[in-house]
Amino acid sequence: MSEAERPNEVVNLWHTLLSRTPVSPFVSGDQRDRRPEPAVDELFEHPERVRLVEWAAASGPKTSVVLSAAVAVLAFITGLSDLSATTVTLAGPLGGLFPGATGLVRLYGVFFAFLIGAVTVGLRRRLRLAWYGAVLALPLAALLPLLTADPTDVPLFAAATVAVGHVLVNREEFDRALDLTAFQTAALVAFLAVQIYGTVGTYALREEFVGVESTTDAVYYIVVTGTTVGYGDATPTTQLTKLFTLSVIVLGTGSFTVATGSLLIPAIESRISSAFGNMNASELSLLEDHVLVLGHGDVTEPLLEELHGTTDLVVVTADTETAAGLRENGINVVTADPTDAEALRGARIADAAGVVVATEDDASDVLAVLAARQANPDVRIVAAATDRRHVDKLENVGADRVITPTVIGGRLLGRAVIGGDADPVADLLADAAGAETAANPDDEA
Repeated sequence: MSEAERPNEVVNLWHTLLSRTPVSPFVSGDQRDRRPEPAVDELFEHPERVRLVEWAAASGPKTSVVLSAAVAVLAFITGLSDLSATTVTLAGPLGGLFPGATGLVRLYGVFFAFLIGAVTVGLRRRLRLAWYGAVLALPLAALLPLLTADPTDVPLFAAATVAVGHVLVNREEFDRALDLTAFQTAALVAFLAVQIYGTVGTYALREEFVGVESTTDAVYYIVVTGTTVGYGDATPTTQLTKLFTLSVIVLGTGSFTVATGSLLIPAIESRISSAFGNMNASELSLLEDHVLVLGHGDVTEPLLEELHGTTDLVVVTADTETAAGLRENGINVVTADPTDAEALRGARIADAAGVVVATEDDASDVLAVLAARQANPDVRIVAAATDRRHVDKLENVGADRVITPTVIGGRLLGRAVIGGDADPVADLLADAAGAETAANPDDEA
């Protein structure tokens, strides 16, 4: 075997020795005696696939996000085309139902482009509220060609139809709550209440305003007043309406400032956390079938180098400097205590394909295994023991397989010094595979 063909020694040893499906330490003895099929391929082998070939890949939530984004782009292009046209004819099958809506139709595409764009951002975060918004907005965007019968609007109709069907199929994937704090909710409600108060009040007092005759005029006046633009085409004429306008300005600007601050400050904090090597909520929501690595050191470094780019990895470490360095190298990091079950839930251990525990301290490894097993009783856990005397302890608390790197290194050195030109790594792998087969004769059958 040439040097170019020789596989990574450390990672291949992990591949060979880590070959059991998850078994909880809390199940009965009969259940533990069952020898399931090896799961090493599922955990660590991620062959390169061609996207959109397998139905599972093409029908997932990420495709729903892409389709929604495509609809937003098409709606924007269609809207710009309608705005630049001299006239828009309502010649579609639904056009006769809205004979006076020619002006509104010209704004239809651009409006829904921005609306669906905002919904797409929410879908990317797997928000349930965004799913409801997509189910409502996508069919409405598809109505535009039915109003205009313009051939250039047909791509929008087709894309919106496919997108809404895809979003409906993936309903269960968009299950995250908006997760607003009580303060954020109160601030948003207050802002919306001020807008309703201003619009209803302006329309009710329209006789005492100049330039306010309809509901549209009332909304226009409140927006212009609240943004302090003040074109002057709609003005109060009595003491009552002037006081009313002052109240709208004070309450509107105050509630807008509070609501904006309550939303922006957490977003800024999230960006700062990302700069220090921590994943934000949006990134965590996209994790699926990933491998959690609890701890970081000399043992896990070769594993990260080999698997990075072939499967999703998330390192959980409490060391902020280590986290920042890994983040710079493109490794997903959660800066938290690896022995904290709540932190592991935040790293989406429920959706993980497997867990590697290697904090380089066997006592911490025991606590990390317990935390991982508590957070997900069914996940496969592989641990690296610093001291060979602690192997049984790690197995007793729930590790499915325990590796002792020092023992493996010693065996490799022994085989290398007495084996001549033979490859000690290949020999050790062959022995491990033989022992695996002997211990599990049913697997061969």
